[in-house]
Amino acid sequence: MTPTLPKLRYTDSGNFFLIAGPCVVEDHENPFVVCERLVAICDRLHIPFAFKASYRKANRSSINSFTGIGDVEALRLLREVGERYGVPVVTDIHTNEEAALAADYVDVLQIPAFLCRQTELLRAAAATGRYVNVKKGQFLSPEAMTQVADKMRAFGCQNFMLTERGTTFGYQDLVVDFRGVPTMQRNGVPVVVDITHSLQQPNQGSGVTGGRPDMIETIARAAIAVGADGLFMETHPDPACAKSDGANMLRLDLAEGLLERLVVIRQTIIKL
Repeated sequence: MTPTLPKLRYTDSGNFFLIAGPCVVEDHENPFVVCERLVAICDRLHIPFAFKASYRKANRSSINSFTGIGDVEALRLLREVGERYGVPVVTDIHTNEEAALAADYVDVLQIPAFLCRQTELLRAAAATGRYVNVKKGQFLSPEAMTQVADKMRAFGCQNFMLTERGTTFGYQDLVVDFRGVPTMQRNGVPVVVDITHSLQQPNQGSGVTGGRPDMIETIARAAIAVGADGLFMETHPDPACAKSDGANMLRLDLAEGLLERLVVIRQTIIKL
């Protein structure tokens, strides 16, 4: 199932859809560099593509971590990216007030995993009329996301998707239970697997979240094989220099080869 988003191309290609981009708007150049490259790849492979970047990072481990370049400035850049490349744009919101603010600039409002049970935040996102992506909390079972789906529909929102992003395993690791994909699909909405956040290693003593980018292709292949409708990945030209989530992001020059291989898996699954 592919979300009904404005500007989303290749929705009849049979491919998974992709939500991807840098973790955060960290300057005035990076979002355009990343989006231009991803658009070129997805156009060639006929992958429906939506660009993602947070306009502000509210959930940071350390007080010294980068949070953003300014809310309105970043949101204006996101709108410009969407208009320049003709793609839908996704960004996170964290409070009820942010829902209305961000909705003036982007196509999809994303509810972070830690906030997926915040009823009033879900209500505020639904009230904007925008498409909503709700990430499953690291502390929730896939079955529990039925309550989230029920809330969204009760608030009048039919256009939403659910995203798997790993489950807490001990203090400093996450695991992906792929049974969650078909389980959440029973709610009748698109289900996405967040590849890169599922490979985070949180709660490090240094205050900087770790990650396992070497496992990105493994998790992505498995997600496509079990029938995920879409993939979510954060990518950056130089993850080591990224201002947020660099430890688990995909290097941008690796995106094309990975997506080529995933399309082959998808085509194989469709034929089975």
